[in-house]
Amino acid sequence: MTVRLLLADDQALVRGALAALLDLEPDLTVVAEVGRGDEVVDAARNAHPDVALLDVEMPGLDGIAAAKALRDAVPTCKVLIVTTFGRPGYLRRAMEAGASGFVVKDTPAKQLADAVRRVHAGLRVVDPMLAAETLATGASPLTDRETDVLRAARAGGTVANLAKELHLSEGTVRNHLSAAIGKTGARTRAEAVRLADENGWLLR
Repeated sequence: MTVRLLLADDQALVRGALAALLDLEPDLTVVAEVGRGDEVVDAARNAHPDVALLDVEMPGLDGIAAAKALRDAVPTCKVLIVTTFGRPGYLRRAMEAGASGFVVKDTPAKQLADAVRRVHAGLRVVDPMLAAETLATGASPLTDRETDVLRAARAGGTVANLAKELHLSEGTVRNHLSAAIGKTGARTRAEAVRLADENGWLLR
């Protein structure tokens, strides 16, 4: 039996390399490739893949949101997240979204092919180092609003700019930033953004 695969990655070179490697396996075949997260569901409906390999950071819709959309729209298609960003918060969110596996892109080709087969067979596949980090890190300590404020603060800008963008008062934005800085153990707003991002807490 041949396992049908959908690949979603915004980097065409990476997507092409993955497709070439996986197509070398006699029991795996790539039936669809997309470069945006918001193209995943339509591609799955058209190509009927058994397993979708999704990157996390893509335009249109991130891979974790795409995994959830795929679970709802095409429940027969299993999801394996294959990403450069092995962040603990991403793993937790991916599992909650219905992904069956999570591996990093530098996984050797034979291991990746094996991960695809195991996910297709109904098993969970998780990078062991990332699993350990996720258990150690725990869930995000930030509230939804603190997450929104830090996400908006990624691009810089003044408190006034953030308040306008988020439709909040400047005092409320300052309070959320202060709380987020405290919870992340950061010294500055920029450091709080960096730490939250590294832990995968700012993904939508």
